[in-house]
Amino acid sequence: MLRVGVVRGGISPEHPVSLKSGAAVLRALHEKFPDKYKPIDILIDREGNWYMRGVPFDPRDLRKKVDVVVNGLHGYFGEDGKIQKFFDDIQIPYTGSGALASAVAMHKGLAKERFKALGVQTAQGIEIEYKEEYGEEHAANFTRDIWERMGPPWIVKPITGGSSVGTHVCKTFDDLRAALEENFQNKNSVLIEEFIDGREATVGVVNNFRGEDMYVLPPIEIVKPAASPFFDFQAKYSGESQEICPGNFTREDKQELMRLARVIHEGLYLDHYSRSDFIIHPRKGIFALEVNTLPGLTEASLLPKAIDAVGGSFHDFINHLIQLAYKK
Repeated sequence: MLRVGVVRGGISPEHPVSLKSGAAVLRALHEKFPDKYKPIDILIDREGNWYMRGVPFDPRDLRKKVDVVVNGLHGYFGEDGKIQKFFDDIQIPYTGSGALASAVAMHKGLAKERFKALGVQTAQGIEIEYKEEYGEEHAANFTRDIWERMGPPWIVKPITGGSSVGTHVCKTFDDLRAALEENFQNKNSVLIEEFIDGREATVGVVNNFRGEDMYVLPPIEIVKPAASPFFDFQAKYSGESQEICPGNFTREDKQELMRLARVIHEGLYLDHYSRSDFIIHPRKGIFALEVNTLPGLTEASLLPKAIDAVGGSFHDFINHLIQLAYKK
């Protein structure tokens, strides 16, 4: 029986989301594969302490206790290549992309450069790397510089954040300055992009699925609540957004979304699975926003919904990921 460590929690602001992802994976393994897998709950608390089945332990001993890891973390230390490097160092197989690919994909600036190199349209953007001395005065100076270089509206994002934490749509000078101040207070480097208003879509890709090296799932259309300026944290997790799968896109847009998701997955050297997010502008076409190397793994998450739409099941998808990791 294969010992499967399910790592969840973590030190990022996405800790609560990760807890749910990990819990869903543990439940699936317990319910559907009791004779195939021995699921082991591995929790990392907000301070970075590791627990196995509730008992503190040294993560360097992980190789002695599990055969393969399902990485259910989200955000930094989970998606940015750091824990992947740790797993590589202790020589334990894990689900998801490798350390370097994860680091590039998680860094929105680096990912944007790769999108451009791959011929994938992406919004105009300006990066600001955080420094310890940055405060209100620096936020005001950067705001003036951005105002001169790129007109409103803007969207401000932490360079390595997830789940839209710290992300703001800004329509005025004061909005932009406040968003920069908040991110500097949280020690975030930021990416400021032109805000593209349009229909939101997300597309999953799974490796070695249904006889294809890269199987592209049907695009999901995301219809946010009217009160939300974009698909923000509240819209993602309040249950108020509509997530339509397959989305109500034209045949041409659907094919192009699927093509771009494949290009991104392959071009960023991603592995096992990924989910790319897009905006479809009515005149300017499709813009790539970002790519998620560890999408949510609850049964209500976007990628599992797309699996369900093509006749798959959440349980079998988790089994597929474990087999991909262990065979590798």
